[in-house]
Amino acid sequence: MRLKTSLLKEPKHKELVSCVGWTTADELYSCSEDHQILRWNLLTSETSLVVKLQEDLFPIDLHWFPKTVGGKKQAQAEIFVLTSTDGKFHLASKMGRIEKSVEAHKGAVLAGRWNYDGTALITAGEDGQIKIWSKSGMLRSTLAQQGSPVYSVAWGPDSDRILYTSGRLLIIKPLQPSAKLLQWKAHDGIILKVDWNSVNDLILSSGEDCKYKVWDSYGRLLYTSSSHDYPVTSVSWSPDGEVFAVGSFNTLRLCDKTGWSYALEKPNTGSVFSLAWSADGTQLAGACGNGHVIFAHVVEQRWEWRSFEITLTKRRTMQVRNVVNDAGDVLEFRDRVIKASLAHGHLVVTTSLQCYVYSATNWNTPLIFDLKEGTVSLIVQAEKHFLLVDGTGVYVFSYEGRLISTPRFPGMRTDILNAQSVSLSNDTIAIRDKSDEKVIFLFDALTGKALGDGKPLTHKMEVVEIALDQCGPSSDRKIAVIDKNRDLYLTAVHRLYREHNICKIGTMVHTMAWNDSANILCGIQDTQFTVWHYPSAVFTDKDLLPKTLYMKDASEFSRAPHILNYVGTQVTVRRCDGSLVYSSVSPYPALLHEYSASSRWEDALRLCRFAKDQSLWACLAGMAMANRELTTAEVAYAAIGEGEMGDEIHSPTPNEHQIDRKALDPALIPLSLDITHRERQESERASEGGTHTQHSHSVE
Repeated sequence: MRLKTSLLKEPKHKELVSCVGWTTADELYSCSEDHQILRWNLLTSETSLVVKLQEDLFPIDLHWFPKTVGGKKQAQAEIFVLTSTDGKFHLASKMGRIEKSVEAHKGAVLAGRWNYDGTALITAGEDGQIKIWSKSGMLRSTLAQQGSPVYSVAWGPDSDRILYTSGRLLIIKPLQPSAKLLQWKAHDGIILKVDWNSVNDLILSSGEDCKYKVWDSYGRLLYTSSSHDYPVTSVSWSPDGEVFAVGSFNTLRLCDKTGWSYALEKPNTGSVFSLAWSADGTQLAGACGNGHVIFAHVVEQRWEWRSFEITLTKRRTMQVRNVVNDAGDVLEFRDRVIKASLAHGHLVVTTSLQCYVYSATNWNTPLIFDLKEGTVSLIVQAEKHFLLVDGTGVYVFSYEGRLISTPRFPGMRTDILNAQSVSLSNDTIAIRDKSDEKVIFLFDALTGKALGDGKPLTHKMEVVEIALDQCGPSSDRKIAVIDKNRDLYLTAVHRLYREHNICKIGTMVHTMAWNDSANILCGIQDTQFTVWHYPSAVFTDKDLLPKTLYMKDASEFSRAPHILNYVGTQVTVRRCDGSLVYSSVSPYPALLHEYSASSRWEDALRLCRFAKDQSLWACLAGMAMANRELTTAEVAYAAIGEGEMGDEIHSPTPNEHQIDRKALDPALIPLSLDITHRERQESERASEGGTHTQHSHSVE
């Protein structure tokens, strides 16, 4: 992935450009110290003067009023806030007319930002004050006062906290008066810019120490860059939180959310004072110190699945390559590509107006349908259908392009959903709630209605990541959950008139993924790469679970790796430096799952005898117990040295009572078998005493 930049030969502004802001995906406004506001149309490549400001007005920051207000979407932004050096902020219309000017601070107003729903505006000043204003420009409160200028400010994801700079410190202040503020030393020089993303909840900061850093919302450092040659003057998250841009003197950098750099550009811009992403996250604009406005769009994104590799070569063109036979195809689109996803034999591509669905067996004839809302922020695929998230809702489509369902719940905010908080299988959708992160809403994928009695799944801790297994019948659907403590839990999606039985199956798990063709889970657990060959063993025999695991040292993945996918027998892991590492996993467990699902127990036994692997025998024992296949279970338990369990299971003459007891609960099987064994012994003793009588009676 890299940035393709474009600069005009001659700058349109005569002085430094201080701020830029997008109105639509193809229209940008720029403000400069030459007192001009210019409109840039990217479709026609035209630049026009919006307004010439008065001579004493030097703009510093610009922010457009948010397009989505209370779930209702405006066609385009209509007003913007402009802060200036004279201590005022100005509310201006799209035509450039200043509707209202408000005396806000002593000295320059260094930053002005609308919150996510447009109900409040925050300003930060050279006087060290931070103030909150209503939409119409009425002062609500002074949130903070300090001795040093506040150079940058950002709203928290729920608009209930404020992040601001104080010299070398970063401070998070909740809006509730009684709540405690969080502050920490973030840089060795004055901090110039901050940004806080609503989707991934991560914080960016940059400063005069020539570094940029990534933090979580608790102030923990996740990444720090090496020192640049000049102060880092601007940072900005893309709307979906997957990448961010960094601006410095003659420098523009594209980085992954974990901090490592995709690409470095060295345009002739002077210092880049402000960066802004378009709403669809495909384009970037920068305000440059030499009067230029630099435009960049993201190209060379890559998607991989099995033997296919797909690259976005231009804004409207993709290159398909099959690495097995080196066959290639070129896919052309009418509009620019916004999002794409490749999995389960299908490529799903969304442009600004349409959705294209390609089958991996036929790249020539895609299925195309129109989108109501152009900016798709997330695509999640399952074997039979896929899910799209945009600014107004969540939609499930079949690969034939038919709308299947639109799940909803009260207070759903689609703008902050990501791959960690949404999961899809052939029959179930799981979405983690944002207002209460302990709650997971479960829906039927085919109807969009809540599962069971409509009550969501509630965990005891805040949930960080969720994942549904992909195979088997819907009645056996399981969901894996990583919570804030990094513990991994497994529970059944369907519960029968009782609470969810949530079982812990791992600790210190940083990342996980289900296999696409069998219910096998892999994850990185502390310093071990772990594969749970049969996670459901925890529901039948907890002591069996550790024996079904495959573990190996994860040091090859370095610090903080992320599992991208687990397809077939290959796990793809992204290391913290951005490199991809592929790890192979044994094919036998997937084969065993297949035999178990089709009740081919003789084949399963043959496979285990051939492989001579203890974890495979343990998996077979768990599968056989779950399926009431006691003969196979006895052999499997004996193979892993659980002879006592095998003796309890061994029952040559099962009677009617025994079958009834088995049907009750897997956990009661050993107990029921023990009772049956005692009953049989007693009846044998009794029959020894009365054999002759019974025989004579039968003759008569």
